[in-house]
Amino acid sequence: MTRRLQHRRRGGEAGFTLVEILVVITIIGLIMALVGPRVLNYLAESKVKAARIQVESFSGALDLFYLDNGRYPTTSEGLVALAQRPGSVETWNGPYLRGGAVPNDPWGHPYVYRSPSEHGAYEIVSYGSDGQEGGTGTAADIASWQH
Repeated sequence: MTRRLQHRRRGGEAGFTLVEILVVITIIGLIMALVGPRVLNYLAESKVKAARIQVESFSGALDLFYLDNGRYPTTSEGLVALAQRPGSVETWNGPYLRGGAVPNDPWGHPYVYRSPSEHGAYEIVSYGSDGQEGGTGTAADIASWQH
């Protein structure tokens, strides 16, 4: 009797046919074509939001630096002055940034810092995904004076 059951299993439909596998792969491909761009768009938007949050964080750290030293770091001292004591500062109570280092923007480019600036006491800029001034969408500049 066991031989008959084994024969039925082997002789019957066991596994998937090539056509069934191709249909499943096609369905998965269609779903990915519909969902994929949305997921990539959310990823791009999250990097823009992360850059804005980092710029706000730098602004808070710069305000603490100002309270301790009576001035903002110069352009030549840069944002590094928030992580490491500049030689010209006596009352530095930092580091003002966690980790003791200035992070790059979400696209791996360094932030641009100027002080004084035409937009106020200082400006912090991320040039977006392309790393160049100007642009639109995810390549648009993210600046401290744009809130």
